Amino acid sequence: MRAVFFGTPELAVPSLARAAERHKIVAVVCQPDKPQGRSGTPTPPPVKVWALEHGVPVLQPTKLNDGTFEAWFREQRPDVGLMAAYGRLLKQPILDVPALGWLNVHPSLLPRWRGPSPIQTAILAGDAETGVTIMRVILAMDAGDIVLQEKTPIGPDETAQELSNRLAVMGAELLVEAMDLVAQGKAPGAPQDPDKAVFCSLFSKEDGRIRWDGPAGRIHNRVRASIPWPVAQCLYGGEVCRILKTEPVDIPSDAPPGTVTQVLKDRVLVATGGGQLAILRFQAPGKKAMDMSAFLLGRRIEPGERFEEIH
Repeated sequence: MRAVFFGTPELAVPSLARAAERHKIVAVVCQPDKPQGRSGTPTPPPVKVWALEHGVPVLQPTKLNDGTFEAWFREQRPDVGLMAAYGRLLKQPILDVPALGWLNVHPSLLPRWRGPSPIQTAILAGDAETGVTIMRVILAMDAGDIVLQEKTPIGPDETAQELSNRLAVMGAELLVEAMDLVAQGKAPGAPQDPDKAVFCSLFSKEDGRIRWDGPAGRIHNRVRASIPWPVAQCLYGGEVCRILKTEPVDIPSDAPPGTVTQVLKDRVLVATGGGQLAILRFQAPGKKAMDMSAFLLGRRIEPGERFEEIH
């Protein structure tokens, strides 16, 4: 089949690569290059990098609905449109172009966690499992019929980065399976139950802010969900610090939430609204991230000190 692939971040690259092994990817559509770092140098998204390295034409439209993009899309004569984390909604005239419709790779068990941040949100919510859904694309966000779906458990210490990497590989395999079914005219389609739909919003920097009055397990989930971005943050000594790895400790404490209760060789225990939280990896203001054991060699933390919330 001839396909045009719509995707932007690293999460989408495995799906593009696997689809290109089995079918003809005539072009890739991704979002424009974005400024990165202090220099603000425009940096191409990972999907564009892969496509150019493999000789696949790339288009990065800023406008999708002025007729120009639709005309270009029709010229590609796609049998199917493929999508994985493209990041923009398409209107009906564009959705109507591929003769065999669209397949979208969504990293959740739809209809749970429709929206832009399903991986982070599943971890933040403490979900025990998630998965990948290959669905048809319609105007309503993430509401199309389910073609294929596969579940996977979420590890108790798994970060959003680690889970994203796993789901990217799972999604790629499921996508080519769905493409083969479409090519054979055998692709199933199960409508989603709208009454079971749960939505997530775009993960923001504020979502990484630690609230110490919550249970230790919830704070632990926030830390995991915030890797690699924005990284969980709080105040220590009046300055913003980052916490990159934690472990909930089911030992009650009478100390106010955010209070250091114990300092061990490789961890610092902090009171929360329910149980305690061991900080295992830490980034002090203006310093590199390091294991707490290394940090404590050069900087003392004493019981009774406080980690505060960012307001």
